[in-house]
Amino acid sequence: MAKYGEGDKRWIVEDRPDGANVHNWHWSETDCLEWSRNLLSNLLSNLVVLDGEGNLFVRTKKVERIDGEAYVNVRKGKIIPGYEISVTIPWEGEAKDADGKSLNKVDGSVEIPYIADENADEDPELRVSVKDEGPIGKRLKEAMVAKGKPIIFEKVRVYVQTMAKGGPAKDALESKKVEPKSGNSSSSVNSNSAPQKEAAAEKTEVKKKETKKEGFKTITMTEKFSCRARDMYEILMDENRWKGFTYSNARISKEVGGEFTIFDGSVTGTNLELQEGKLIVQRWRFGSWPDGIHSTVRLTLEEPEPRVTVVKLTHTDIPEEDRYGNSTVVENTERGWRDLIFHKIRAVFGFGL
Repeated sequence: MAKYGEGDKRWIVEDRPDGANVHNWHWSETDCLEWSRNLLSNLLSNLVVLDGEGNLFVRTKKVERIDGEAYVNVRKGKIIPGYEISVTIPWEGEAKDADGKSLNKVDGSVEIPYIADENADEDPELRVSVKDEGPIGKRLKEAMVAKGKPIIFEKVRVYVQTMAKGGPAKDALESKKVEPKSGNSSSSVNSNSAPQKEAAAEKTEVKKKETKKEGFKTITMTEKFSCRARDMYEILMDENRWKGFTYSNARISKEVGGEFTIFDGSVTGTNLELQEGKLIVQRWRFGSWPDGIHSTVRLTLEEPEPRVTVVKLTHTDIPEEDRYGNSTVVENTERGWRDLIFHKIRAVFGFGL
């Protein structure tokens, strides 16, 4: 990765007298390190990891250190982020007995040694340490690893996605977009009135569908696999197979009304309807969502020809924001289904078409 300020000089032109970079055609660079420090500090400081579950209380403290470099290049309107950052986050934990009396308090550290644009599609390495290596200290450290990792990874993804959209340069890019000129003649308006009305009607209809439940969205997805429908059903409902392709802990009931927890407890829910080899309907909730918010997952499995299974996903009532005000919930959920579930199943079980 080229260092900030060392872009190819062939693409860097002298400033115009009026200071404009028309349509962002020329190469421009924006230093994003301080902006990155502020954003990551806001995302990763004071995160509640456990709040009494198992009489354990764990949270991150204020981010201690963020080192490295970060910048955004723009060429012909194309955003090219670059960053190599390391982060150190102190954390604290406490274990209490059944009467609420404190048994022990410990301090520890979470280190993320390498967040980089070249690994933007992967979760970074994360190292958790604790100062007290006694039994309670180890228990709290294990809790931090199991419950804290998914939360921290989600926050890092917010940073990565924000950088991909331009980081602090995003507002400047949007402000430079040329507004469409007004002043069309009445004849041109009249000649296009019918198409315009149709387009407006279509947009209105789409908007009605999207805002059927304000503040919530729906994800739909269709995937094909080279396997029997009953095999796919078993993979999705068997906790050992789930552990095999997600590399995370899972507990899954195979009964209607039974509960499940997946991705090391990041997602919890209940089975609402099950038809072996055909249908899975579940109530899903992510731990980072606001209290009381649940979504519905519907997976239909069809086998139009032998050993070809079509999985149709409908995931409804996904909140647009999590409990911390981050507005990437829908995007992250869709990415999770695609990259962490469907693509992993293909890779691990060899069900690619």
